[in-house]
Amino acid sequence: MTRVFVTGMGVVSPVAVGVDAFDAALAAGEDGAAEITRFDHEVFDRHIACEVKDFVPRDHLTAAEVRRTGRCAQMALSGMRQALSHARIGPGEIAGPRTSVVIGTTMGEANVLGELEAAWIHEGDHVIHPARLPRYGTTLLPIHLARAIGARGLVQTLPSACAAGNYAIGFAAELIRAGRADVVITGASEVLEKLQFAGFARLGAMSPDFVRPFDVARRGLLVGEGAGIFVLESEAHALARDANLLAEVGGLACDAHHITRPHPEGVGSLQAMRRAIETSRLRPEQVDLVNAHGTATQANDAVEAMVLGQLFQAKRPAVTSIKSMLGHCMGAASAIEAVSCVLSILNDSAPPTTHHENPDPGCDVDLVVGGPRAMRCDVVLNNALAFGGYDAAVVFAKPGILEDVSGPVCASAVEA
Repeated sequence: MTRVFVTGMGVVSPVAVGVDAFDAALAAGEDGAAEITRFDHEVFDRHIACEVKDFVPRDHLTAAEVRRTGRCAQMALSGMRQALSHARIGPGEIAGPRTSVVIGTTMGEANVLGELEAAWIHEGDHVIHPARLPRYGTTLLPIHLARAIGARGLVQTLPSACAAGNYAIGFAAELIRAGRADVVITGASEVLEKLQFAGFARLGAMSPDFVRPFDVARRGLLVGEGAGIFVLESEAHALARDANLLAEVGGLACDAHHITRPHPEGVGSLQAMRRAIETSRLRPEQVDLVNAHGTATQANDAVEAMVLGQLFQAKRPAVTSIKSMLGHCMGAASAIEAVSCVLSILNDSAPPTTHHENPDPGCDVDLVVGGPRAMRCDVVLNNALAFGGYDAAVVFAKPGILEDVSGPVCASAVEA
């Protein structure tokens, strides 16, 4: 079985742009929440979100790329260039048919859609200039990235809601294991737009101030945005160019219970996490840290905590939710959180869950609070849930941990 490794990462987030700055921000417990600046929010009873504040597209993209892309693709392009630099891959080095691009998202260029919709409704379709249309299509996200590096392998968008990052990473790893690619640029990107904000506000799912995962006083999520992008390589390709192996990639599963509510018994989430571990040929007690979905909604945190208790009976892993700092970055959430998972492996440290003051007796997990926790992080599980019934979990392991494991390593599985 072909083994798959992370060799480079890039991140654009509400607390920092760039992997090193992101790492430092998480360790410091920085909060990305602030009053919204990107659109008029006065019509809502919620006014706080986690925007990417210091991102200037022209600092990362060519002038032509800025013209033909929206903010979602721009953040993905920035993340890709960071990841390639992190992987020590120069211009043109991975061009060709053996490099693929797989990007997850929820709505893609939602801000461009908002612009087009407003112009069409208020002024008529005659005001929509054809030059604006190519910036919109969600299917164009990976094409922009592939064009930038000359990738000619499979190009795929996975719009699998708020689990899209994990789905993209799992699917990308399978492309390599199946022998269809040597390198895959993968991850997810999402932009904050009034349309999604309105949806969460009307669901009554948003906090008025902070995100408090697993806290008895939790009042919901905050919407965020950003991108997390990875370079995945086959073991042979990575070793041939003497790449730095950051982490090995694990498995994936899903269910389809309800359009918005998690299964009351956590069946899908339990299955996803258990199969991610089993297909990595690991046991639950070998998981050191779980990056929880941890949205701070009443239903999610209670069900997720229950499932973690069912799965990890022999030894409880540490649990963290960095949504307490980043908000819920929707399609990009689990991709940005995957960057955090790999950083935990590299640093042997778990980032804190901020704003957690009063533990909920119904959420009995070993939550990392009060600052980062120095600990062994050989195996980290990244958990993600999404509307539509999507539950996705991916295992990341320190290079070498899986070498002594017999049988196929990290084969993915998808069920519905």
